[in-house]
Amino acid sequence: MRVDRQTLHHLIAKKLHKAGLTSEHADIAADALAFADARGIHSHGAVRVEYYAERIAKGGMTHNPNITYQETGPASGILDFDNGCGLVAAKMGMDKAIAMAKKNGIAVVGIRRMSHSGSLCYFTEMAAEQNLIAISMCQSDPMAVPYGGAEEFFGTNPIAFAAPTEDNRIVSFDMATTVQAWGKILYAKSKGVPIPPTWAVDKQGEPTTDPHQVNALLPIADAKGFGLMMMVDILSGILLGVPFGKNVSSMYADLSKGRDLGHLHIVINHDYFIGLETFTKNMSAMLDQLKQVKPAKGITEVFFPGERGKKREANYLKNGIEIVDEIYNYLINDAIHYNRYDHKNKFAE
Repeated sequence: MRVDRQTLHHLIAKKLHKAGLTSEHADIAADALAFADARGIHSHGAVRVEYYAERIAKGGMTHNPNITYQETGPASGILDFDNGCGLVAAKMGMDKAIAMAKKNGIAVVGIRRMSHSGSLCYFTEMAAEQNLIAISMCQSDPMAVPYGGAEEFFGTNPIAFAAPTEDNRIVSFDMATTVQAWGKILYAKSKGVPIPPTWAVDKQGEPTTDPHQVNALLPIADAKGFGLMMMVDILSGILLGVPFGKNVSSMYADLSKGRDLGHLHIVINHDYFIGLETFTKNMSAMLDQLKQVKPAKGITEVFFPGERGKKREANYLKNGIEIVDEIYNYLINDAIHYNRYDHKNKFAE
């Protein structure tokens, strides 16, 4: 099934609003989810709507949160989102960080007590589009084995980065600190396709290609990925006074309770360093030089981070966004949820 982005946005917003979000928050969330599908990040797009709607309907996502924000210093702030929609919380936090960085050169804004925030590059690119550099990270529930361990401890704990150039090319990457995100497992399951044996392990700790048998994910680059996921949990969990490590709430265990997740944005203003003109000029020069690198055997060209996503977006804008039929049918019917989720089926962050 292919739909245009505007239609997809409308269907998602309508479903989330019916589930209980305010029309404003439903619209913001829908924009972030439609963005993910338009970039080909289907694991964090419309496939998430059924889960969000069920959590909203069951009270695990505050419908009209009591939001507070405190500037704790000239370059820092904390946004408490009262377990409201994480997509909205992360956008609001980035808006605060952008304004602060423009004024004071750098901003570190933490968001505490929020729900799942989706694809992080949506938020970092907000800053890059305003000629700023951004880093974003968030914690997730335990679903990855630590290096040398045999059971879950940290989550996928993703990190995103974005920076502008002088010719409107944005360098952008969004990565889990595991080989793949749980959302990719969810997408493989919805499509009925196998996964590579390097992504995850089953209950016995053995590699599996069956997304239905996945029990835990593997960190990228062994000990290096383990160190990165710990860093993310420290900066977006312990630093913000929310649960950390194995204490982070499950995405599916109890949909009637808030998740109390943490998220951190860092935004840098080039004017306080080398200056915007020089920075963006050198960024463009770097990309031009990178595109001249001889590609490896079997590869047609070298892409910079974010380039392939923009190409997919251009294709989808022209031909429509591909959505799994089951997901599309859910969006157009009247059901809010199917009660299909449980902790054992933890296809989460």
